[in-house]
Amino acid sequence: MNEEIFNLIAFNSTSNAIRAEKELKLNDIEVKVLPVPRDITASCGLSIRIKTEDLEKAMSTLKEENIDVAGYYNVSKIGLNRNIEKIEL
Repeated sequence: MNEEIFNLIAFNSTSNAIRAEKELKLNDIEVKVLPVPRDITASCGLSIRIKTEDLEKAMSTLKEENIDVAGYYNVSKIGLNRNIEKIEL
């Protein structure tokens, strides 16, 4: 089975997610906007999926642009199983 490993950045508001998507793309970070998984929160917020190698660059970009982030997460998927761990800052 294939294992996928990536990071998710969760946001409390749609506007922050859209601003983040724009800024990350401007900094050449490949992004995919997704609903926040229920494993993270029951709210209907948005998250951004990025490659693990882009995490530090994404974190510094969002901090520089003063974009509020609800949390950063490590995600690993093997088949139908998914493991999500919050990154403690």
